[in-house]
Parts: sequence; structure tokens; C-alpha cells
Amino acid sequence: MPATGPDPIYLDHAATTPVREEVREAMAPFLGASFGNPSSTHRWGREARAALDAARERVARTLGARTDEICFTSGGTEADNMAVLGIWRAMRRKDRRACVSTPIEHKAVLGAVHQVEAEGGEVRLLDVGGEGTVRVESARDALRDDVGVCSVMWVNNETGVIQPVPEIAALAKAAGAIFHTDAVQAFGKVEIDASKQQFDVLSLSGHKICAPKGIGALFIRRGTPMEPLMHGGSQDRGRRPGTENVAAAVGLACAAELVVAEREREGERLRRLRDELERAILERVPDAVVHGRGAPRAPHILSVSIPGTESESLLMALDLKGVAASGGSACQSGSVSGSHVLKAMGVRSDLATAAVRMSLGCLTTDDCVRRVAEVFPALVAKARSMADTAAS
Repeated sequence: MPATGPDPIYLDHAATTPVREEVREAMAPFLGASFGNPSSTHRWGREARAALDAARERVARTLGARTDEICFTSGGTEADNMAVLGIWRAMRRKDRRACVSTPIEHKAVLGAVHQVEAEGGEVRLLDVGGEGTVRVESARDALRDDVGVCSVMWVNNETGVIQPVPEIAALAKAAGAIFHTDAVQAFGKVEIDASKQQFDVLSLSGHKICAPKGIGALFIRRGTPMEPLMHGGSQDRGRRPGTENVAAAVGLACAAELVVAEREREGERLRRLRDELERAILERVPDAVVHGRGAPRAPHILSVSIPGTESESLLMALDLKGVAASGGSACQSGSVSGSHVLKAMGVRSDLATAAVRMSLGCLTTDDCVRRVAEVFPALVAKARSMADTAAS
């Protein structure tokens, strides 16, 4: 059937990414003839075990970690929960019952933090500045000798703002707390090296880096206390029982190596495209508000609010033009209350509910940016007209 219009434009890479061809090829044998259970002792099991061990070693290498410090998970949410709850439950035995985090975390971390509170822990959330950066001075006040775990994301998934993780990690270590960082949006975008940096635990997710959904990893530095969330198996030294997803682990290892090897070159490309898209939007819609613009940002995320609109109507208008974007975290789509991240930054409620996140990646080209810039002003006018009609 012949095409009836231009190719659609995907600007939602922070939500998920397509699986790379190299990753599919690496996984294929373990979805076919090499189907063994890595806990089995026969040849099929040994083959699967060898592939799993190699994948663990490859992921470790991309993080500057040791092989036994990598735990495969079902994704970022499980990794975050393992880190926050697993560490806190272990540390409360040492009478460290406080948990420190931030109000701009992904809901995977915030949900785990709320569970800490439900189990009798004290939660302290750090202050956030207007540009979306966590204030280091608030960490100095919060990190006392009763803190078990401190969790601060490396790159915010809605604004792209890079958080002062090295500084806060150092403060946490000085206070005797275990430091975790959600690096789901940071991996492959900023330099991460466990051999040089002071984080204790780090989460990453495969489908953000062109690996399949349903696979992630947790770096757990040797000696870090952690209680397992699940029970019933001895896999992964008892940290995460259950038969391992060998094919997905192999895919994650392949994707991790590729994204780290390409980080600088791809980062420069995405930053150029992001900056051009931002410039074009501000030129055509001068009252647009770019969130986090004055702070260090990862190169792939642009969060912008258009006064006089609602994100839902603008996103629908973009979709009808073949442009995929989001209103913030894809994990809370359908929410009409506005972004918790923007609220924590002190953004006005009308702007918080008008935010659109455009996230760039492997499918983004110069032509994508040009086409979005061309259609954006008319879509904004339409969304404003719809808002005026609804208000009258």
C-alpha cells in the first residue's frame, strides 16, 4: 500500500527506544536452539550459563565494575525498589531508619520511598531549585548518622537536568549512608565509572538504550548490605532469585557496549539537534518556557510548556501530525494533575499542566527537527483556541 504522507516522527526516546539490529542478532540464538536454563548442568544449561556470565561481565565493564557487582533485573523499576527497600531494610538493623531522596525522582523510587515510610522509616526529601537541580546544601543538613539509604537520580527523566550526584554521594558516604542513583536516563549520556565515582548502587534499564523491555541491571558495590525483595531461589547469590532471562541479558550487554562506545559522538549529535529544536520553538513561540534551561542537561531531553494550552491537547495535535511526544514520564500517562517534577521546581500549575517532553535519540534526524519546527506554531494556535473554547 503506498504511503499517504511523510514518515512519522518519534520524539519519545526517554519513554522507550527501538531494539537495535545488533541487539536482536545477539539475542536470537537464545530465543532458539540455545534455550537452556542456566541453572541446569547439562550442555544446554552450560551454554546458557556461559552466555549469562559473559553478559554480566560485559555490563560490568561498561560501568567500571566487577562482574559479581552486576545483578540483572526485570527493568529500572525493580532495580530501584531493590536498591531503596533492600538497602533500607538491611540498614535499619543498624538503627539507621531514615531515608533521604528528592521530590523529583521517578515514581519507581518515590513509591519505594513511600513504602519505607509505611514500614516506620523517616523520609527526608531534599530541596530543588527553580531550574530543577537538587540543592547540595540541603543534603548536608539531611544526611545525618541515622540515614540508611540516600537515593538521588543522575538525570531527571522529565527535564533532562543532570543532578549533582558525585557531590551528594560523597556527603552520603561521609555520613555512613549507602548511596543509590537511578541512572536510567543517564547511562550512555553522562560518564559513569564505578571505579572512580562514589555511588554504591546504580540502576539502569535496557529499553532506554535500544535493548528490549523487561531487562535492567543493578550495580551493587561489594560489601553493600541489601535484603532481597523476593525469596525462593539461589540465583544471583540470592539477591534476585528466579530463572534468569538469558536472551534479554545478552541483549542488554550488547546495547550497553554500543551506547557507551558511542556516547560522546551521539551526545554531540543529540545536543545539536535538541538545541536547534529548542531555538526554533522559542523563535516561533516566544512565550514558550523551557524547563531546566539554565542548568546542565543531558543532550536528549527537551521539556517545554506553552502558556494557554494543556499538554493533552497539544500532544493530540502533534500525534495527528505524526509526531510522538509525551507530557512527562510515560509511566504516569493519563495524569491530569501535572508533573510532580515541575511542581517540586516551583513551576506554576498552569505551566506544569502544559508541559510537553520531546526526547531525542537514534530515530531523530535534522529533517525531524525541521518538520516539527514548521508545524509547531499552528498546533500551538489550535491548542490555545481549544483551551479558550473550553474556558468560555
